Amino acid sequence: MRSFAGRDILSLKGFERNEFEHLFQIADELEPIARERRNVDLLSEKTLVTAFYQPSTRTRLAHEAAMHRLGGHVTGFSDAKMTRAGDFYQESIKDTVHMLEYYGDVLVMRHFQQGAPHEAAKWASIPVINAGDGWGEHPTQVLTDLYTVQSEMGSVDGKTFVCIGDHRMRTMHSIGYALSQFDAEMVILSPEEMSPLPEFLAELDEMGTSYRIVEHIDQVIAEADVIYMEPVVQPDYTQSRQEKQDEYGMTPANYQITREVMKKAKGDSIVLHSLPRMDELLPEVDQLKHARYWQEAYNGVVMRMALLASVLGVME
Repeated sequence: MRSFAGRDILSLKGFERNEFEHLFQIADELEPIARERRNVDLLSEKTLVTAFYQPSTRTRLAHEAAMHRLGGHVTGFSDAKMTRAGDFYQESIKDTVHMLEYYGDVLVMRHFQQGAPHEAAKWASIPVINAGDGWGEHPTQVLTDLYTVQSEMGSVDGKTFVCIGDHRMRTMHSIGYALSQFDAEMVILSPEEMSPLPEFLAELDEMGTSYRIVEHIDQVIAEADVIYMEPVVQPDYTQSRQEKQDEYGMTPANYQITREVMKKAKGDSIVLHSLPRMDELLPEVDQLKHARYWQEAYNGVVMRMALLASVLGVME
């Protein structure tokens, strides 16, 4: 297995099964720190730099909370408009990263431009973690999600993931790549205009991901182990920011999870959603035994602890 020390986390395309398992093991070792709300000194001499060119709640704060839990320090920006990268100068990624690398030991970047973290990694002398790049990928979110499945269900193997929503989304790309390393099936359900692109399906074929495409939730809800959701009503991820409009579409019933839909599901199935949500996942589901998206959010801190400890070389 390749060492994680000093390594960029940009994509799950190149991840191997033993690397997933290794991170899950480290997450298990560090989880009591988060559960007991303790801070330790594991990364007391390290600093995390955050560069968020797009809005974020969970991803940014989970990385920052993870760094604090491990005793490290945090600096960075969450609004590029307040930096020279977002004003008159439109400072390049190259110049920005050449500066940021002197301010810390690891860089976490979210950007509206697909491939921006990869560009940053070309110029940075410190590890770069992709926190979401346009329609590209969201590797740390999917690592969190698979860790949640592992923790809640004992294994990712043998599971049917019914993936509902916009399959142009970066999380859908990362989950498709990741499942190539497990004995699991990806079931794709999306509106026609949000179907996975042919080139993405070709990648899944090449990587060996087991998948099929269905047209209606009723075809698969009874066999779903993991109901994996993303919105179909959402902003344009190729923009740095998009305000909510006065008028916007509603989610068609075929892509909604409700109490009524979950009556047809397996008793031990779980619902995951990276959040935020619109009306595709109704609050009435929150109290059902299937809901695991709050645990998923908690695990987001735990998995980022594992990633930071690994790329900074303190846990191998």
